[in-house]
Amino acid sequence: MRPGPLTTVQDLGRPGRAGLGVSPSGAADLGALRLANRLVGNPESAACLEVTLGGLAARFAETALVALTGAPTPVRVADRQGFVNGPLTVRAGETLVLGAPARGLRTYLAVRGGIDVPPVFGSRSTDLLSGLGPEPVRPGTRLPVGNAATGEPTVDIAPVPALPDALELRVLAGPRADWVTADAIRLLARQSYVVSPRSNRVGVRLDGPPLERARQDELPSEGIVRGAVQVPPDGKPVLFLADHPVTGGYPVIGVVEPADTDLLGQARPGQRVTLRWLAG
Repeated sequence: MRPGPLTTVQDLGRPGRAGLGVSPSGAADLGALRLANRLVGNPESAACLEVTLGGLAARFAETALVALTGAPTPVRVADRQGFVNGPLTVRAGETLVLGAPARGLRTYLAVRGGIDVPPVFGSRSTDLLSGLGPEPVRPGTRLPVGNAATGEPTVDIAPVPALPDALELRVLAGPRADWVTADAIRLLARQSYVVSPRSNRVGVRLDGPPLERARQDELPSEGIVRGAVQVPPDGKPVLFLADHPVTGGYPVIGVVEPADTDLLGQARPGQRVTLRWLAG
């Protein structure tokens, strides 16, 4: 009925296809998607809805077991108050409504059985950069539910730590850390940045002091991974997310520790980010 600012279908993505020019895509917060699926008895790879900044209203044609994870948001099911991080039932004809999260950016809605849209290159994920996968959810979109469930839910509520007010992300140095000055590395390690409103599923742009380049020549295109910290000509770091391109021509001076990339997927505009530099 109402998709909010942005709602897409996501799963674990399309890894291993960069040689075809296809980025991994998938959920920006993979841990939250996996948890949502486990709570309703789905395999972790089942497709869910990724809801950005809440605002979703969805009517269910049939009774369904659902779970919400990621950015905690107010939940209502018909005239009842719902909750996050646990399974809840939505009866046939009822509407589930999400408010705006106070922290974090993306909330994941899993339905027992999974969202059964056609897979593209082995994934049901929407890739906003390439256009692969289903289109973003719009008013009137009808989403089929599949039969992906593999077991019965065994948890009433999952203990999940609160998302922090400010993010601290560990960054491994390299492969092109020598393309910025030593002063730039020291600045990056002690200066907090602010998430730009120009951020999206492709990457998180940071506003703050620009990093000075040590080299001004051009770099041939190289492979890019989720969490790569790239320095464009304006010197303001970009941290790549799920829909990142497969190659880039600006230097990548570090990579966010894989265990911290889910936190990066919850970074919202205006939030402060500190990069804890880990020497290679």
